[in-house]
Order: sequence, then structure tokens, then C-alpha cells
Amino acid sequence: YLSLSLPSCRFEQQLSRVDGMLTTLEFQRSALEEAGTNVEVLRSMSHAAKALENAHKELGSIDKIHDMMDNIAEQQDLAGEIADAISAPVASWEYSDDDALLAELDALVEDQEENRAQKQLEAELIGEEPPVTMDMLPDVPRDAPRDKSREKKNDEKEDEDLAALQAWAT
Repeated sequence: YLSLSLPSCRFEQQLSRVDGMLTTLEFQRSALEEAGTNVEVLRSMSHAAKALENAHKELGSIDKIHDMMDNIAEQQDLAGEIADAISAPVASWEYSDDDALLAELDALVEDQEENRAQKQLEAELIGEEPPVTMDMLPDVPRDAPRDKSREKKNDEKEDEDLAALQAWAT
């Protein structure tokens, strides 16, 4: 019986050693896999850093980027102004522009009258007659001449329409 127990004990020792070797090999395999993963991560990070560096070279300096962003903002503002102008009802901007134009015209007329008075004063002081200039000529009428024949036709048309309406109503 003793002879049978010796090989069994030896097999258990061998089994224990083999189990230890397998465990060691598992740790080594795991460490190698981690090292391989670390190498791949570092390569990827290196490629990403190079790609970022190339992208930054193409972009240029931060001042160039700020200028580009300012330009984009200006273009967006311009596009907004254009959209506002296009979408505004015609009558609303027409009146406000007319008021501004009339105010500007009044200012120009006032400046022109001041210049005319100054020239006359200078001519009187020197003793010369002031030369006749375009601004000394009479103003051109602002209203367009009326077409009386067209007005007469419109009146006749209205009379005819009114007569037709009265005939229909009775």
C-alpha cells in the first residue's frame, strides 16, 4: 500500500508545479497583452498628436483664427441685415427712408444757402458781382406734371362704374 501512495504524492507535487507554471504563464501572457495594448495606445496618441500639429499648422496663428471668426461674424451680421431688409414690408421701410432722405436733403439745401450767402458777402466786400452759378438758378419743381387727359379718363370710368352699380342696385 505504501508503494501506491508514493507515486500519488509525486504526481500531486508535479501537478502543483505544473499548476504554478500555468499560473505564471497566465500572468506573463496577461502582462504581454497589457504591454501590447499600451504600445498601441501610445502609437495612437502619437498619431493623434501629429495630426493635431498638422491641423494647427494649416490653421495658422491664433490671430489668423480670430480674424477668420470676426470675418464670419461680420458675414453673418450682413446676412441678417439682408434677410431683415428682404423680409420687411415695403411700405414700412419706404417711409422711414423717405424721412431720412428728406432730412438729408434739407441739410444739403441749408448748406447750399449758407454757401450762396457767403459767396455774395465775399463778392460785396471785394466789390465784384458774384458769378451766376447753378445753385443760384431757380429750383426745379419737385412734383411731376399732371396728365389731365388721364385724369379725365379716370373720372369718366368712375362715372360709368357708378352708373352701372346704380343700375344694378335698382
